[in-house]
Amino acid sequence: METNTHSSDHKTRIIRLVQKHKDLDKKRLSFILLGVILFCAVYFSPSWPAALDPNGKAFALSHEGKAAIGLFLLTAVWWVFEVVPIGVTSVMVGVIQAMFLIRAPKTAFSDFMDPSVWFIFGSIVIGMTFTKSGLTQRMAYKMLMLVGERTSMIYLGTFLMTAILTLIMAHTAVAATVFPLLMAIYKLYDTSDKPTKFGKGLFIGMAFVAGAGSSITLLGAARGAVALGFFKDITGKEISFFQFSYYMFMLGFAMVFLLWGFFMIFYKPEKKTIPGLKIRAKSLYQKLGPMKPIEITTITIVLLTVAILALRSFVPVLAPINKSAIILVSTILFFLFNILDMDDLEEIPWNIILLFGGAMSIGFCLWQTGAASWLAVNWLILFQNAQWFVFVLGIAFFVLVMTNLIMNVAAIAISLPVALVICPYLGVAPEVVLFASLTTAAMPFLLLVGAAPNAIAYNSKQFTSGEFFVAGIPASLLLMAVLSVFVMWIWPLMGMPVLAQ
Repeated sequence: METNTHSSDHKTRIIRLVQKHKDLDKKRLSFILLGVILFCAVYFSPSWPAALDPNGKAFALSHEGKAAIGLFLLTAVWWVFEVVPIGVTSVMVGVIQAMFLIRAPKTAFSDFMDPSVWFIFGSIVIGMTFTKSGLTQRMAYKMLMLVGERTSMIYLGTFLMTAILTLIMAHTAVAATVFPLLMAIYKLYDTSDKPTKFGKGLFIGMAFVAGAGSSITLLGAARGAVALGFFKDITGKEISFFQFSYYMFMLGFAMVFLLWGFFMIFYKPEKKTIPGLKIRAKSLYQKLGPMKPIEITTITIVLLTVAILALRSFVPVLAPINKSAIILVSTILFFLFNILDMDDLEEIPWNIILLFGGAMSIGFCLWQTGAASWLAVNWLILFQNAQWFVFVLGIAFFVLVMTNLIMNVAAIAISLPVALVICPYLGVAPEVVLFASLTTAAMPFLLLVGAAPNAIAYNSKQFTSGEFFVAGIPASLLLMAVLSVFVMWIWPLMGMPVLAQ
């Protein structure tokens, strides 16, 4: 009798698994078809009218530009719902451009080898080296000895560490360096491979906070320097390094602490404390002993790389040297000093590298076909007669959306010039438009392709791209609310002009 019951339960479990698999296949097929239908609907639709800016300049949408918008819709659906591995969807980006003559194949596929993609590659290698050398464990145990056993404090400690590091180095490199550290911390929380709320909060939080921290100085990301260049060319005004940080410091760290609260509410850890963690971390740290030669060599190479990257902003002779070339020197040195070997090269998460290759390709595709400019003008022209506060937030919201779709540098490049042209008509000071745009450009909380830290965090396997998107909706609303307070009250109190003199 007991055997029959056991057999019946086993059959029931098999039937449920088969049914679940069928449901997943149906869901997957529906999203595959949704993406294809959206592409076809846009691609085969009649010509769309040109966009007109306040000066009467027309921005026509070419057939290729329209196709680029369709391709983006297809790609976004497949990325968010992961109908195939995200790296494979990225390969499709290049294939569709070549097959439908949107851009020349050489151009479309060359974007996969863009210097920015190689910068991400070099950053990931630094993270791998920290793990292999043992530095990751050493840092993790030391931090846990300081923050203690409360999971809320572990959240706060890792978030603050991430944000502080982005003040002096690119947020991509920070995310790649911190990622293995978080993996080591998480293993002390849960030894299984199953995702947990704490795991989701830890890694999604790292990605969000990396963006918030990178908004504070010009060293956190390239977007700030590019935006200041546009600003000077169009307005004739110059924003200094320290003036930039003066306005962004309070907002950046306000977001770090608010995101901590956000994750404590929406991703509250299953355990309030990890009993015995502090003692265990201290014991594990002591077992590591003094720093080994491999650790000293690794930290020396990394610190020199970070120093040279930081000095590019201050030393004219270093400015022409590409940042990707600098960070790749560290990759070469890791292999020259036998810190890494062939097996490590094969462990690189190529799915993430391909993801960013595809992101660069679709971003350049929208830009070079004129689709991005057409979208920017059509959106911003809606606010040409709006109240100044609505206009500023409208621009910031557009940048927020675009920075999740294409490179944040490109999002700034297509929106800021148009916005600065509209400013005088509404009596809005260009400074508030600049800083509002840079704020939302720094924090793409919706899509993995929005920023490299998002994709690096995804490699933890603690969350899906869909879960990341869902978490990003309230986080983006929080960002817009904080920005509203700064635009309306705090920045004017700090001396930032918001209305034209």
